[in-house]
Amino acid sequence: MRIICFKSEQKMEQLAALTDSGEVYLLPYKSFLDLMKEAETKKQGCLSLVQQSIIDSLPIEEKLEELQLILPIRPEEVWASGVTYLKSKVARNLESKATTHESIYDKVYEAERPELFMKSTFHRTIGPDTPVYIRTDSNWQIPEPELGLVLSRNGDIIGYTIGNDMSSRDIEGENPLYLPQAKIWKNSCSIGPSIRLAETVDDPYNFEITCRIYRNNEKLFEDSANTSQLKRKYDEIVTYLCRDNEVFDGTVLLTGTCIVPSEDFTLADGDVIEIEISGIGILRNPVQVQNPVKLEGVYR
Repeated sequence: MRIICFKSEQKMEQLAALTDSGEVYLLPYKSFLDLMKEAETKKQGCLSLVQQSIIDSLPIEEKLEELQLILPIRPEEVWASGVTYLKSKVARNLESKATTHESIYDKVYEAERPELFMKSTFHRTIGPDTPVYIRTDSNWQIPEPELGLVLSRNGDIIGYTIGNDMSSRDIEGENPLYLPQAKIWKNSCSIGPSIRLAETVDDPYNFEITCRIYRNNEKLFEDSANTSQLKRKYDEIVTYLCRDNEVFDGTVLLTGTCIVPSEDFTLADGDVIEIEISGIGILRNPVQVQNPVKLEGVYR
């Protein structure tokens, strides 16, 4: 069972359930957060509430591909964990031109404490078919396809979604302390198109992740990975996120990438990124350069 959100013909946001057979049922909740709150109040799982809501109803006439999908959840915060796959460690070493026997990325890959950083806030986060922006001060930018965990404020994993953790490799490679600038800017994080309820997932370490990048309608890049390749367990990362920290209902935690285009590739204006995760769907976003606006000598 997946949860989606779409805009109706009246431009109203509508939460809905998407069955594995492709049928769409409207839900009596304004948002996924409202569904989470109801489940907590009634001490039931989200799946049980959804099943109760649709048991005596009929699916809508529109098919999934006819709907204008938007963010399935409005996360107050999006966090990310880095260097959780071996390929990510190798890529970080390459971009930073690490020459020491043991780089900082080698150390964090083996360390007990995971790398965690703030990736985005709700107002910086976009959903399906909305343009992701590339920085005007970077010459080496890529998408980072990642499985996202949808968390309760107690750190429970409520669902799984797809995340695109846009990254400026040259900025981070110049100096690791530039990580926030390499990761956080307007429209630098995309999430969607659905949330797979955790109660319906048999093995969360068997999600197949595929990324495709198109330019002028031609496929430039495609690669796949599996969450079985993760170095760390989800509970391990979540525990560190919640440690001495306030986590909000609906927080999304991206779990790292194992798909990295070659070092001679960078995104360009007009590209289209597709990230597909088995059982969740396809997150598709066009790429756009945001023109900087000069105000009092400062670009923004």
